[in-house]
Amino acid sequence: MTSTTSTPVIIYTDGACLGNPGPGGWAAILRYGEHEKALSGRFRQTTNNHMEMRAAIEALNGLKRPCPVEIFTDSSYLRDGITKWVVGWQRNGWRTASKQPVKNQDLWRALLAAVERHTETGGVEWRWTKGHAGDKYNERADMLASSAAAEATDADPTDEEG
Repeated sequence: MTSTTSTPVIIYTDGACLGNPGPGGWAAILRYGEHEKALSGRFRQTTNNHMEMRAAIEALNGLKRPCPVEIFTDSSYLRDGITKWVVGWQRNGWRTASKQPVKNQDLWRALLAAVERHTETGGVEWRWTKGHAGDKYNERADMLASSAAAEATDADPTDEEG
């Protein structure tokens, strides 16, 4: 999945967790023109927020080269975190406004690195879509993430807060 023009790669992401924490899965659908690729993964012990973030990280890192990207997510935590909160967290030494350490800091840093890779080619635009509202690609990402979570076993890694 690559882009050589200003046409963005469209990505739909979702995370799922059976219990919170519990077994979890993430999924992303990457679309460029007529090309489409689905990615997914699972962890035996994680949280829903971790899976939402992992979906975006894995999708962005799954692109072969930097390109403009639009990511659609039904997670306000993910979208608000990357578009509103992270700048303040960085400025405050990865502390919240109440001086507490930022949760999921390892994943926020990984997401920032994944986003940064695409900056020179147009960057990443974040779009919110309502979950379970009939959006074809959001529903498909949800199904893939939920299936991955349901298939998690004790042999899968944990993905606990770092």
